[in-house]
Amino acid sequence: MNANTNNTQGTVATISAREAAEVAAANASGKQPVVFVHGLWLLAESWNAWREYFEAAGYSTVAVDWPADQGSFAEAHANADSLAGTSVPDVADHIAEVIAGLDEKPVVIGHSFGGLLVQIIAGRGIAAATITIDPAPSQGVLPLPFSALKAAFPVLGNPLNYGRTVTLTFDEFRFGFANAVSEEEARHLYETAHTPAPGRPLFQAATANFNPWAKTKAAKKNVDRGPMLVVSGENDNIVPFAMANAAYKKQAKNAAAATEFVEIPGVGHSLIIDSSWRLVADAALEFLTKQGVTA
Repeated sequence: MNANTNNTQGTVATISAREAAEVAAANASGKQPVVFVHGLWLLAESWNAWREYFEAAGYSTVAVDWPADQGSFAEAHANADSLAGTSVPDVADHIAEVIAGLDEKPVVIGHSFGGLLVQIIAGRGIAAATITIDPAPSQGVLPLPFSALKAAFPVLGNPLNYGRTVTLTFDEFRFGFANAVSEEEARHLYETAHTPAPGRPLFQAATANFNPWAKTKAAKKNVDRGPMLVVSGENDNIVPFAMANAAYKKQAKNAAAATEFVEIPGVGHSLIIDSSWRLVADAALEFLTKQGVTA
Protein backbone atom coordinates (compact mmCIF):
# COMPACT_ATOMS: atom_id res chain seq x y z
CA MET A 1 0.00 0.00 0.00
CA ASN A 2 1.21 3.50 -0.75
CA ALA A 3 2.61 5.31 2.26
CA ASN A 4 1.20 8.66 3.31
CA THR A 5 3.28 11.75 3.94
CA ASN A 6 2.82 14.28 6.72
CA ASN A 7 2.24 17.97 6.15
CA THR A 8 4.02 20.75 8.03
CA GLN A 9 1.30 20.97 10.69
CA GLY A 10 1.91 17.34 11.63
CA THR A 11 -1.45 16.05 10.41
CA VAL A 12 -1.64 13.12 8.07
CA ALA A 13 -2.05 14.08 4.43
CA THR A 14 -3.47 11.80 1.78
CA ILE A 15 -0.58 12.31 -0.66
CA SER A 16 1.57 9.21 -1.12
CA ALA A 17 5.34 9.31 -1.26
CA ARG A 18 5.17 8.43 -4.96
CA GLU A 19 2.76 11.27 -5.70
CA ALA A 20 4.86 13.74 -3.71
CA ALA A 21 7.96 12.74 -5.66
CA GLU A 22 6.15 13.16 -8.97
CA VAL A 23 4.86 16.60 -7.96
CA ALA A 24 8.37 17.66 -6.96
CA ALA A 25 9.76 16.40 -10.27
CA ALA A 26 7.06 18.23 -12.22
CA ASN A 27 7.84 21.47 -10.40
CA ALA A 28 11.57 21.05 -10.92
CA SER A 29 11.08 20.47 -14.65
CA GLY A 30 9.39 23.82 -15.23
CA LYS A 31 7.16 22.11 -17.82
CA GLN A 32 3.39 22.24 -18.14
CA PRO A 33 2.10 19.54 -15.75
CA VAL A 34 -0.52 16.97 -16.69
CA VAL A 35 -2.36 15.12 -13.93
CA PHE A 36 -3.88 11.74 -14.82
CA VAL A 37 -6.86 10.36 -12.87
CA HIS A 38 -7.94 6.73 -13.19
CA GLY A 39 -11.43 5.38 -12.71
CA LEU A 40 -12.97 2.32 -11.08
CA TRP A 41 -11.26 -1.06 -11.50
CA LEU A 42 -7.91 0.45 -12.52
CA LEU A 43 -4.82 1.91 -10.83
CA ALA A 44 -2.56 4.89 -11.50
CA GLU A 45 -0.20 2.56 -13.38
CA SER A 46 -2.87 2.26 -16.09
CA TRP A 47 -1.59 5.64 -17.35
CA ASN A 48 2.06 4.55 -17.73
CA ALA A 49 2.04 4.53 -21.56
CA TRP A 50 0.24 7.88 -21.64
CA ARG A 51 2.74 9.42 -19.26
CA GLU A 52 5.67 8.32 -21.37
CA TYR A 53 3.94 9.66 -24.49
CA PHE A 54 3.09 13.05 -22.94
CA GLU A 55 6.56 13.43 -21.46
CA ALA A 56 8.05 12.77 -24.90
CA ALA A 57 5.81 15.60 -26.14
CA GLY A 58 7.37 17.94 -23.56
CA TYR A 59 4.94 17.81 -20.63
CA SER A 60 5.61 16.77 -17.04
CA THR A 61 3.19 14.21 -15.61
CA VAL A 62 1.68 13.07 -12.32
CA ALA A 63 -0.61 10.04 -11.92
CA VAL A 64 -2.80 10.32 -8.84
CA ASP A 65 -4.00 7.47 -6.66
CA TRP A 66 -7.37 7.15 -5.05
CA PRO A 67 -6.95 7.30 -1.25
CA ALA A 68 -6.00 3.80 0.00
CA ASP A 69 -5.09 2.64 -3.51
CA GLN A 70 -2.50 -0.10 -3.57
CA GLY A 71 0.78 0.36 -5.36
CA SER A 72 0.45 -2.46 -7.88
CA PHE A 73 -1.93 -4.93 -9.48
CA ALA A 74 -0.73 -7.74 -7.20
CA GLU A 75 -1.06 -5.63 -4.04
CA ALA A 76 -4.55 -4.50 -5.05
CA HIS A 77 -5.74 -8.09 -5.31
CA ALA A 78 -3.95 -9.09 -2.11
CA ASN A 79 -5.68 -6.22 -0.26
CA ALA A 80 -9.02 -6.34 -2.05
CA ASP A 81 -10.95 -4.37 0.59
CA SER A 82 -8.59 -1.40 0.88
CA LEU A 83 -10.93 0.96 -1.02
CA ALA A 84 -14.15 -0.13 0.69
CA GLY A 85 -16.33 2.91 1.42
CA THR A 86 -14.24 5.33 -0.67
CA SER A 87 -16.47 8.11 -2.02
CA VAL A 88 -16.36 10.56 -4.92
CA PRO A 89 -15.61 13.54 -2.59
CA ASP A 90 -12.79 11.58 -0.93
CA VAL A 91 -11.05 11.23 -4.29
CA ALA A 92 -11.86 14.73 -5.56
CA ASP A 93 -10.41 16.31 -2.42
CA HIS A 94 -7.32 14.13 -2.71
CA ILE A 95 -6.76 15.21 -6.32
CA ALA A 96 -7.15 18.84 -5.28
CA GLU A 97 -4.56 18.28 -2.55
CA VAL A 98 -2.09 16.89 -5.07
CA ILE A 99 -2.74 19.79 -7.46
CA ALA A 100 -2.19 22.30 -4.65
CA GLY A 101 1.43 21.17 -4.53
CA LEU A 102 2.05 22.03 -8.18
CA ASP A 103 3.56 25.38 -9.17
CA GLU A 104 1.29 25.67 -12.22
CA LYS A 105 -2.33 24.81 -12.95
CA PRO A 106 -2.23 21.38 -14.56
CA VAL A 107 -4.01 19.83 -17.45
CA VAL A 108 -6.24 17.14 -15.92
CA ILE A 109 -7.05 13.96 -17.82
CA GLY A 110 -9.47 11.39 -16.43
CA HIS A 111 -11.19 8.22 -17.59
CA SER A 112 -14.57 6.85 -16.50
CA PHE A 113 -15.05 7.92 -12.86
CA GLY A 114 -11.76 9.72 -13.34
CA GLY A 115 -13.54 11.59 -16.14
CA LEU A 116 -16.19 12.71 -13.67
CA LEU A 117 -13.55 13.62 -11.11
CA VAL A 118 -11.64 15.87 -13.51
CA GLN A 119 -14.89 17.67 -14.31
CA ILE A 120 -15.32 18.31 -10.58
CA ILE A 121 -11.73 19.58 -10.42
CA ALA A 122 -12.27 21.83 -13.45
CA GLY A 123 -15.40 23.18 -11.78
CA ARG A 124 -13.26 24.25 -8.83
CA GLY A 125 -11.21 26.41 -11.20
CA ILE A 126 -7.89 24.62 -10.58
CA ALA A 127 -7.29 23.09 -14.02
CA ALA A 128 -5.60 24.69 -17.03
CA ALA A 129 -7.55 22.37 -19.34
CA THR A 130 -9.50 19.14 -19.02
CA ILE A 131 -9.78 15.93 -21.03
CA THR A 132 -12.69 13.83 -19.76
CA ILE A 133 -12.78 10.37 -21.38
CA ASP A 134 -15.96 8.26 -21.31
CA PRO A 135 -16.94 10.09 -18.11
CA ALA A 136 -19.19 8.67 -15.43
CA PRO A 137 -22.29 10.87 -15.16
CA SER A 138 -22.27 14.00 -13.07
CA GLN A 139 -25.46 15.30 -11.52
CA GLY A 140 -27.78 16.45 -14.32
CA VAL A 141 -26.66 13.91 -16.91
CA LEU A 142 -29.92 12.05 -17.45
CA PRO A 143 -29.61 9.31 -20.11
CA LEU A 144 -29.30 5.78 -18.70
CA PRO A 145 -28.98 3.40 -21.67
CA PHE A 146 -29.58 -0.29 -21.07
CA SER A 147 -25.93 -1.22 -21.62
CA ALA A 148 -24.87 1.22 -18.89
CA LEU A 149 -27.37 -0.27 -16.45
CA LYS A 150 -26.24 -3.81 -17.34
CA ALA A 151 -22.57 -2.86 -16.88
CA ALA A 152 -23.32 -1.33 -13.46
CA PHE A 153 -25.49 -4.22 -12.25
CA PRO A 154 -22.63 -6.23 -10.69
CA VAL A 155 -22.36 -3.37 -8.18
CA LEU A 156 -25.82 -1.81 -8.03
CA GLY A 157 -27.57 -5.20 -7.98
CA ASN A 158 -26.62 -5.65 -4.31
CA PRO A 159 -27.19 -2.70 -1.92
CA LEU A 160 -24.53 -4.11 0.42
CA ASN A 161 -21.93 -3.21 -2.19
CA TYR A 162 -22.30 0.44 -1.13
CA GLY A 163 -19.74 -0.19 1.58
CA ARG A 164 -17.75 -2.91 -0.14
CA THR A 165 -15.34 -3.35 -2.99
CA VAL A 166 -16.33 -5.35 -6.05
CA THR A 167 -14.14 -7.49 -8.29
CA LEU A 168 -15.64 -8.17 -11.71
CA THR A 169 -15.75 -11.58 -13.31
CA PHE A 170 -14.09 -11.88 -16.69
CA ASP A 171 -17.49 -11.91 -18.44
CA GLU A 172 -18.53 -8.73 -16.59
CA PHE A 173 -15.23 -7.07 -17.49
CA ARG A 174 -15.56 -8.24 -21.08
CA PHE A 175 -19.02 -6.67 -21.43
CA GLY A 176 -18.29 -3.43 -19.60
CA PHE A 177 -14.68 -2.67 -20.49
CA ALA A 178 -13.34 -4.90 -23.22
CA ASN A 179 -16.22 -5.56 -25.63
CA ALA A 180 -14.43 -3.83 -28.55
CA VAL A 181 -11.18 -5.82 -28.44
CA SER A 182 -10.37 -9.46 -29.16
CA GLU A 183 -10.97 -12.03 -26.45
CA GLU A 184 -7.22 -12.56 -26.23
CA GLU A 185 -6.62 -8.86 -25.55
CA ALA A 186 -9.59 -8.71 -23.18
CA ARG A 187 -8.14 -11.57 -21.10
CA HIS A 188 -4.73 -9.88 -21.05
CA LEU A 189 -6.27 -6.63 -19.79
CA TYR A 190 -8.32 -8.49 -17.18
CA GLU A 191 -5.26 -10.37 -15.92
CA THR A 192 -2.95 -7.33 -15.80
CA ALA A 193 -5.09 -4.22 -15.21
CA HIS A 194 -8.45 -5.01 -13.58
CA THR A 195 -8.47 -4.48 -9.79
CA PRO A 196 -11.14 -4.39 -7.03
CA ALA A 197 -13.10 -1.14 -6.91
CA PRO A 198 -15.34 0.54 -4.32
CA GLY A 199 -19.08 0.31 -4.91
CA ARG A 200 -19.96 3.61 -3.26
CA PRO A 201 -19.16 5.92 -6.23
CA LEU A 202 -21.56 4.00 -8.49
CA PHE A 203 -24.36 4.36 -5.95
CA GLN A 204 -23.57 8.06 -5.62
CA ALA A 205 -23.79 8.51 -9.40
CA ALA A 206 -26.96 6.42 -9.68
CA THR A 207 -28.85 8.53 -7.12
CA ALA A 208 -27.41 11.94 -8.05
CA ASN A 209 -30.42 13.21 -9.98
CA PHE A 210 -32.71 12.56 -7.02
CA ASN A 211 -30.47 14.32 -4.52
CA PRO A 212 -29.96 18.12 -4.55
CA TRP A 213 -26.82 17.62 -2.43
CA ALA A 214 -25.37 14.97 -4.74
CA LYS A 215 -21.68 14.22 -4.34
CA THR A 216 -21.24 13.96 -8.11
CA LYS A 217 -22.09 17.60 -8.85
CA ALA A 218 -19.61 19.44 -11.07
CA ALA A 219 -19.74 23.24 -11.35
CA LYS A 220 -20.05 23.47 -15.11
CA LYS A 221 -20.37 27.25 -15.57
CA ASN A 222 -17.37 28.42 -13.51
CA VAL A 223 -15.64 31.11 -15.60
CA ASP A 224 -12.29 29.66 -14.47
CA ARG A 225 -13.14 26.16 -15.69
CA GLY A 226 -10.76 26.28 -18.66
CA PRO A 227 -11.12 24.49 -22.02
CA MET A 228 -12.55 20.97 -21.95
CA LEU A 229 -12.63 18.04 -24.35
CA VAL A 230 -15.18 15.27 -23.85
CA VAL A 231 -14.06 11.99 -25.46
CA SER A 232 -16.48 9.17 -26.25
CA GLY A 233 -15.68 5.65 -27.38
CA GLU A 234 -18.04 4.63 -30.19
CA ASN A 235 -18.70 1.15 -28.76
CA ASP A 236 -18.55 1.93 -25.04
CA ASN A 237 -21.11 -0.08 -23.03
CA ILE A 238 -20.48 1.59 -19.65
CA VAL A 239 -20.66 5.18 -20.93
CA PRO A 240 -22.44 5.05 -24.30
CA PHE A 241 -22.61 8.02 -26.67
CA ALA A 242 -25.87 9.29 -25.15
CA MET A 243 -24.26 9.72 -21.73
CA ALA A 244 -21.01 11.25 -22.99
CA ASN A 245 -22.88 13.60 -25.32
CA ALA A 246 -25.17 14.67 -22.49
CA ALA A 247 -22.08 15.52 -20.41
CA TYR A 248 -20.73 17.54 -23.33
CA LYS A 249 -24.00 19.47 -23.74
CA LYS A 250 -24.02 20.33 -20.04
CA GLN A 251 -20.40 21.50 -20.12
CA ALA A 252 -20.91 23.42 -23.39
CA LYS A 253 -23.17 25.85 -21.53
CA ASN A 254 -19.98 27.38 -20.09
CA ALA A 255 -19.69 30.59 -22.10
CA ALA A 256 -16.22 31.45 -20.79
CA ALA A 257 -14.27 28.47 -22.11
CA ALA A 258 -14.15 26.21 -25.14
CA THR A 259 -15.88 22.85 -24.92
CA GLU A 260 -15.41 20.22 -27.63
CA PHE A 261 -16.52 16.65 -28.24
CA VAL A 262 -14.82 13.84 -30.13
CA GLU A 263 -15.90 10.25 -30.70
CA ILE A 264 -13.16 7.68 -31.23
CA PRO A 265 -14.40 5.08 -33.72
CA GLY A 266 -14.42 1.38 -32.96
CA VAL A 267 -13.35 1.52 -29.30
CA GLY A 268 -14.94 0.57 -25.99
CA HIS A 269 -14.42 1.55 -22.36
CA SER A 270 -10.91 0.08 -22.27
CA LEU A 271 -9.77 2.72 -24.77
CA ILE A 272 -7.08 4.18 -22.48
CA ILE A 273 -5.38 0.85 -21.80
CA ASP A 274 -5.98 -1.23 -24.90
CA SER A 275 -4.28 -1.24 -28.30
CA SER A 276 -6.19 1.87 -29.40
CA TRP A 277 -4.91 4.16 -26.65
CA ARG A 278 -2.72 6.21 -29.02
CA LEU A 279 -5.83 7.36 -30.92
CA VAL A 280 -7.23 8.82 -27.72
CA ALA A 281 -3.93 10.31 -26.58
CA ASP A 282 -3.42 11.98 -29.97
CA ALA A 283 -6.92 13.51 -29.80
CA ALA A 284 -6.05 14.90 -26.36
CA LEU A 285 -2.74 16.35 -27.53
CA GLU A 286 -4.36 17.87 -30.60
CA PHE A 287 -6.97 19.58 -28.42
CA LEU A 288 -4.34 20.94 -26.03
CA THR A 289 -2.31 22.32 -28.93
CA LYS A 290 -5.42 23.94 -30.41
CA GLN A 291 -6.19 25.57 -27.05
CA GLY A 292 -2.61 26.81 -26.60
CA VAL A 293 -1.99 24.66 -23.52
CA THR A 294 1.33 23.38 -24.82
CA ALA A 295 4.47 21.90 -23.37
